[in-house]
Amino acid sequence: MLIQVFDMARAAANDDSGAAKRERTVPIPSTITRVPGYPDKLCVYKMQASKYWQVRCWIAGRTYRRSTKTQSLRQAQSIARTVYEEWLAENYRAAPGTRGDGQARAPHAPQAPAPVRFGALAEQMFANEEGRVGRGEWSRGSLQVLRNRLDSFILPRWGAAAPLDVNYRSLLDFINSMSDRHSTTTISQYLVAVRKVLRHAVSAGHLEALPDFPKVKVLTKSRGAFTPTEYRCIIRKARSLRGVRHPDSGAEIRIKYKVRLSEQIMPPDLAWAIGFMVNGFIRPSDLKTLKHKHVEIVRGDNTYLRLTLPETKSHGKPIVTLFTAVRIYEQIVKNNAQRGMAKPDDYLFMPQQRDRHYMLAVLSFHLNWVLGLTGLKHGAHGQPRSMYSFRHSSITFRLLYGQGIDLLTLARNARTSVDVINTYYASTVTGEQNIALLQSRRTRKARA
Repeated sequence: MLIQVFDMARAAANDDSGAAKRERTVPIPSTITRVPGYPDKLCVYKMQASKYWQVRCWIAGRTYRRSTKTQSLRQAQSIARTVYEEWLAENYRAAPGTRGDGQARAPHAPQAPAPVRFGALAEQMFANEEGRVGRGEWSRGSLQVLRNRLDSFILPRWGAAAPLDVNYRSLLDFINSMSDRHSTTTISQYLVAVRKVLRHAVSAGHLEALPDFPKVKVLTKSRGAFTPTEYRCIIRKARSLRGVRHPDSGAEIRIKYKVRLSEQIMPPDLAWAIGFMVNGFIRPSDLKTLKHKHVEIVRGDNTYLRLTLPETKSHGKPIVTLFTAVRIYEQIVKNNAQRGMAKPDDYLFMPQQRDRHYMLAVLSFHLNWVLGLTGLKHGAHGQPRSMYSFRHSSITFRLLYGQGIDLLTLARNARTSVDVINTYYASTVTGEQNIALLQSRRTRKARA
């Protein structure tokens, strides 16, 4: 009996299951990443016990932890900023002389109220904008664009700063730091987001008045539309490469472009997406959200698709396509049905990819390959070409070849405004391209 007890004690002493459990929740050192613009004590990390990023921060003698429920590092850093503000608010809402966990503070270390930072005001402003979306005053897509702008450059720069520190000088430095990488239009849009935060600071009583904002002259540029000949060249090349693996090293592509090995083969979806955009007036972002339930084939005097897409940029009216889009859609349905992916809630393009942001990144990667082979990465005046250029081409082709089409009809169907078409799309249309219309004459009956 004594021997048996001894053996049990020795087994318990050698049992490392508890240590193994602890190891599964210990941060993996190589994954510990700080959140730009915030104190070093705020970080995100991964551990063996979860596939999600975790957020951790030490505040007033206590370590706060939470799962971000996302596998994206960028999204995890965005969530970390939000929960950090929540933890600070929780800590300083506690009764005087206590910590956020209710335990007594040391009497010799009283805590002063935390100063309101730009990051906290940004989260409050964003919550207000979410309320606008819930009331139908703003689109979900515009809200996501605002979130991206805050997370990419604004919060990393000013998240931990006081609102008073965002002044004319710092705004000018911000503009200059972005000038070599972004257009004046993009910079102006970032300034709009900063102004939203500071306007909220004024309304909440944390700032007396808005600072002077540097003037940025927005230079309108063509988005680099393709000519009909270039469009045909691109779509033929995309079709010819179907099923061909990208010639570059798979490992290098994985590191540089974040495209997995299985997606480095040219899919048929790129040629379909190109044709569908040119004949359907949609934006690249619509490729991510378009499902079969959004598409209806209409056959009558005219055959076309009616696209009832989710609202984008405050536009929610259906889009009608050209006839060619019907043929492309039928090819998509036939291909996807063979894989059991043509149900109403299935996506049109690369339906097997549940991460739709990644799906669009894969299509853009392969488009860059095609543009490189065809020598069409840039327009005649040096404009860079991208997936958005096919939307530009779609509208430009209608301006050039649509008989008697008016701008209002075109703008409404393309879910944009007449001003945008005049500024960005019609800017490439010259008189010579519509010489027949310029030289046309009314008939005698019409004059009468």
